[in-house]
Amino acid sequence: AKNRTNQLNHLKSETTMSSSPILFVIVGKNEPLYEAEFNKLYAADNALYQNYFVLHSAIDLVEKAAWTSTAMNLRVVDKVNHQSISAFVTAGGIKFLVLHSGKSEELLKNFFADVFELYVKLTMNPFYKYDSPIVSKAFDKRVRA
Repeated sequence: AKNRTNQLNHLKSETTMSSSPILFVIVGKNEPLYEAEFNKLYAADNALYQNYFVLHSAIDLVEKAAWTSTAMNLRVVDKVNHQSISAFVTAGGIKFLVLHSGKSEELLKNFFADVFELYVKLTMNPFYKYDSPIVSKAFDKRVRA
């Protein structure tokens, strides 16, 4: 947990320098399951909507990359406006997407691994219905930690 906090702080500081927010989205089969925006301070509403659009438009590229790779961590799948989109796909087809502006692949790899672990723990909860929106405050708190 402490390591993940250091990773996110590094990603946040990297984003602060370029003044573009980091967005993290978990996408299920048909809809977004979870969204988290880091570093809201620097985002104008228009830029925020554009960033969400860019992130969601990369889903087709993620699905294409998932078919051509056996790895869960797909790394950077698209670049738009000096921002990169990195992806991680679970064995069940759930997609984790991060919009970022840096080249911190190792940090993102560790972040994806930590969030995947949290997601697996969430799916083992008998009260969570698979492929439904994630409303757990504990999950949100840990992802943002």
